[in-house]
Amino acid sequence: MDSTALMGAVPRTSVPDEQTGGGDNPAEPPRPRRGERVVQLRPHQTGEGYKSVYSELTRPSLGSRIRSGIRVTGEVLITFGLVVLLFAGYEVWGKSAIVDAHQNDLNSQLAQAWGPTDDPTVVPSAGPSVKPSPPVRGKPIAGLYIPKLDKNWVVVEGVTQQDIRYAPGHYPASALPGQVGNFSVAGHRNRATFWRLDELNDGDAIVVEGKTDWYVYRVSQSRIVRPTQVEVVAPVPGEPDKKATKRMLTLTTCNPKFDNYQRLIIHAELDRSQPKSAGRPAELGG
Repeated sequence: MDSTALMGAVPRTSVPDEQTGGGDNPAEPPRPRRGERVVQLRPHQTGEGYKSVYSELTRPSLGSRIRSGIRVTGEVLITFGLVVLLFAGYEVWGKSAIVDAHQNDLNSQLAQAWGPTDDPTVVPSAGPSVKPSPPVRGKPIAGLYIPKLDKNWVVVEGVTQQDIRYAPGHYPASALPGQVGNFSVAGHRNRATFWRLDELNDGDAIVVEGKTDWYVYRVSQSRIVRPTQVEVVAPVPGEPDKKATKRMLTLTTCNPKFDNYQRLIIHAELDRSQPKSAGRPAELGG
């Protein structure tokens, strides 16, 4: 008796045809999910040779070029917008901070120049007084206050771009504060300087601080002129050949804002003066 007959038949484990490679039918490809597009990638012969179906599907179309152009344009515009925002922030806060820092330095220089120089041990000279030398360009000469705008600056000598970069500047040929004539001052139209000068009306106070006196001017006229109309800073504004009899103040700045093809002019006349020993003017809360 054959010993193998006692073992019984061993059942054959069924293995899927797709794993064994057997069977007559090839494996069925997976069905596409809803919304998917299945493309059979196969080369086909053309008059120019074999061409891939995939290359035809990936060739840029007019629509894809338009979408790419829109995307690149959008990225450029976003970048440009960020640059503009940064520049605007610098114009509003950056320049103001820089001007304020320089104004603090000028204020210290002016206080030092106006500091007490009298020595009780020195007898005053009995000789004739010496005519003061003209101010040096860029040096602080006065304080300028506009109570309505809650603004004040140190005025420097000179009106070149370098002179008025961080402060209003005094026209060198014009009168000094409180003198007969036209004390004329120019300033940039930025937020740190003469930005709100157009808000002044007739009668508003403009206070100038000298070494020993306060001078309170009142706005008498505001107008817009061409940059070539330099007669506005003449001793008699608008009449350069006429001799001055009044004590006036003129402020000049660019107009409109963010441009300079015009000039905004503020004229004011001296209302009164008072010694600094009497305290601050009432217009400044004295």
